Amino acid sequence: MKGKARVELQDYLRILKKRWLTIVITTLVVVGLAALFTGLQTKQYTSTTQFFVSVSGSNTASLQQGSTFTQERVKSYAQLLKTPRALNPVVDQLGDETKVKELSEKITVTTPPETVILEVSVTDASPEHAQRIATAIGEAFPEVVSEVERPEGSSKASPIKVSLVEPASTSDVPTSPVPIRNLALGLILGLSLGFGLALVRHLLDTTVRTDDDVEEITDEPVIGAVHYDPRAGKEPLIVESDPSSPRAEAFRAVRTNLMFVDAANHPRTILLTSSIPGEGKSTTIANLALTLAQSGSSVCLIEGDLRRPRLLDYLGLEGSAGLTDVLIERADLDDVLQPYGRDKLEVIGAGSIPPNPSELLASEAMSLVLARLSVRFDYVLIDTPPVLPVTDAVVLSTKVDGVIVLVGTTIVRKEQLSATLEALGAVDNKLLGLVLNRVGHKSAGGYGAGYYGYYDPENRQDAPTRRGRSERRLVRSK
Repeated sequence: MKGKARVELQDYLRILKKRWLTIVITTLVVVGLAALFTGLQTKQYTSTTQFFVSVSGSNTASLQQGSTFTQERVKSYAQLLKTPRALNPVVDQLGDETKVKELSEKITVTTPPETVILEVSVTDASPEHAQRIATAIGEAFPEVVSEVERPEGSSKASPIKVSLVEPASTSDVPTSPVPIRNLALGLILGLSLGFGLALVRHLLDTTVRTDDDVEEITDEPVIGAVHYDPRAGKEPLIVESDPSSPRAEAFRAVRTNLMFVDAANHPRTILLTSSIPGEGKSTTIANLALTLAQSGSSVCLIEGDLRRPRLLDYLGLEGSAGLTDVLIERADLDDVLQPYGRDKLEVIGAGSIPPNPSELLASEAMSLVLARLSVRFDYVLIDTPPVLPVTDAVVLSTKVDGVIVLVGTTIVRKEQLSATLEALGAVDNKLLGLVLNRVGHKSAGGYGAGYYGYYDPENRQDAPTRRGRSERRLVRSK
């Protein structure tokens, strides 16, 4: 039970850490409303007066009985004081337009327990008027009680005596509103409401944003986190275009961590996939391949996305022949290997878009290709389609030494990432870990729904751009 309570406390702390802005904004709004409400309220002033109720008696026994009788009687006087019988003389004495009902609403009568004291408070927007009312009550009420308690038809005085013991007094400080109290209540209410909203948002928002969200789903290690960079769309190969940027350094950190993952059984063939489109797997694997090659390793980068390939577009290489041509024995492996840059990096494009990508990737020919490449290169990196739209990555994951799942923060949802890990866990493969992408991005992200074009083999939009980029790459290399 203690462990469970500790986990719950950690969850609350995590919510506070993630949703602190919601709590702060809500609190400020509520405190602001409390301040506005306080400022709009009419100031009220209170005038107080006190009466002592006694009964006549000549000996100790009668005095004791009289005291008990008086305490009971005081409760009735508290009610009597707000009736027209008691207030009509007050209204007459005031001589203004004050009505009995209006006057009754301004009066508060309290009787301290075990006493014969009547405490009368009069509240009004004018301190002077409040004091006038309290003074009039102090003068009129004892006579009203005397008349009420006098035996009918008797000339004797009433046995009950009401004495004024504290004349009416009024402070210049308004009794309401109380700014400090209102603001304190606003602060407490704002914090409570803010945390409630943060909790609701946390429960409703299942988007993966941080490594804490990943930890809620799986115990698999996070082997790297790549920062969000708004230039990524225009400069996908950030390792080349800006090698000193935080994003480029993050790719080098992923490379370093990858070298130490399962060091005893060095994984050579590694598949990178994601849950849904738009998480940035193609740019991630391209930059990862560049950093591995820059470290001195020989790397083969395979465009294993046989539905909507994008990798060669980023690299600016020719894509007329590639992996599919090798798998159907229309080309030799050496014919489709394209060197890239000055490091030991070679690339295999997707080739012609086939009608049966999953079957080709699951074929024995694919196993032979990977076996041949793993002998020639230190690393064979494969870019594959996301797991949830199609099964290509799951099928191919059984033929490689390790799988890396890219997690696009602010894009993928917890249930989607969980479904991806379950799909990969249902087959025989080795999950090396997860890499977080777009870390620090503040927007809600999108799903990249256009990726469902995977189901359309004709939906390939790279042909017009590849040759031009290839020519620019050749000029640059020279």
